[in-house]
Amino acid sequence: MNKQELVEAVVSSHPHLTKKAAGDALNATLEAIGNALAKGDSVQLIGFGTFEVRDTKARQGRNPSTGTTIDIPAGKKVGFKVGKALKDRVAD
Repeated sequence: MNKQELVEAVVSSHPHLTKKAAGDALNATLEAIGNALAKGDSVQLIGFGTFEVRDTKARQGRNPSTGTTIDIPAGKKVGFKVGKALKDRVAD
């Protein structure tokens, strides 16, 4: 499902919403999540999951085309931990 299909799914389950209103709400939600993560905060959606910024350690990797060893610097990545309700819903 892509973003447009998600908007259409929201509109079909909530007919009082327009596509524009659902799209605007989705965009605002994604922007708020992105802004919180950029500040280093986590975003917890009870029953769905938690988005969080995780630190990665510096490590050595290997260039797959040449086989030479390269240094990969420490950094940050976004992680997602699935909530229990979503996990149970998918498992069934």
